Amino acid sequence: MSYKLGILDQSPIFPNMTSTDALNNTIELAKDAEKWGYSRFWVAEHHHMEKVAGVSPEILISHLLAHTKTIHIGSGGVMLQHYSPYKVVENFHVLSALAPGRVDLGVGKAPGGFDLSTKALQYGTRNDGSDINERLQFIKQLIDHDIPENHPFANLRAMPQPIVKPEIFLLGGSEQSATLAAELKVEFVFARFLNGSENDLKDAAKIFHHHYPSGKLIVAVAVLAGETEQEALELAKDLKLYQIKFKDERTLIVQSYDQVEALKKQTADSFEVIEKELSILAGTAEQIKSELDHLHQQYRIDEFILHTPLLNRIKRLKSFELLSPENNKNVQSQQREKVSK
Repeated sequence: MSYKLGILDQSPIFPNMTSTDALNNTIELAKDAEKWGYSRFWVAEHHHMEKVAGVSPEILISHLLAHTKTIHIGSGGVMLQHYSPYKVVENFHVLSALAPGRVDLGVGKAPGGFDLSTKALQYGTRNDGSDINERLQFIKQLIDHDIPENHPFANLRAMPQPIVKPEIFLLGGSEQSATLAAELKVEFVFARFLNGSENDLKDAAKIFHHHYPSGKLIVAVAVLAGETEQEALELAKDLKLYQIKFKDERTLIVQSYDQVEALKKQTADSFEVIEKELSILAGTAEQIKSELDHLHQQYRIDEFILHTPLLNRIKRLKSFELLSPENNKNVQSQQREKVSK
């Protein structure tokens, strides 16, 4: 396999489980991911979602680092519009000092929630995300010790200074995000599980590779592997995305109808809901690997982050196991043995 695989976990609260169960499931999945040969394990930031326990990636990362030994642990991602870039870097410098060379700082441009939680997170301030480029640039300058002499914070340092710097990733799903990542020379993660447009992926990959040839292109993709193709397709058939369209032309994508219902409770604004098919690779592990191979070759993708938005814990866990590098090695070994006989 010429590309690496990682996992994105949003710490879903499965039916009849508690938030404590959800976080314990995340810990166990991280340990399994390491055992199965995955290169990265990222946790998400979502706010005021009743069925998601992943709200504070930097705290969860610290715990996961303590329960694993080699796998990279990171944020997918920190929703930067809510926070001071300086504090974000301080947090991730602490994490990097605790586990040198294993910490990924993934940064997102979205709010990670709806208006009510956004207002609460920005209490006393208000930020519409318009300065996200400046914030991300400041994070890069702080981590690289490259703040210009004429900058208001020219002599500032984010302590502690880790032996190995955290690696920075920009999460996005557009040409604009790819361009920004390339300009700042940070790695780029295209969120294909939210934006399944092949043209958008093609354009983003082309721009990123052109402007930052040595940069790392990662694609976060929705996947669901089953023991048989029929099983996987049956499990995947009810997985949808929902596009929210407000009267003022704002739009957003949510991953479940529960989130649509949550939005109704949190806003007085009227909106239209459009059900969309989730762009998901569903089938046997061999079929999904073939699809990933194709994407890898077509767009020069260095890594894939796998996201499986299934509320059946056992089937979700099995999907990650079937797609794991370790399982792929076992399958290849068995195939070689058959040929040699």
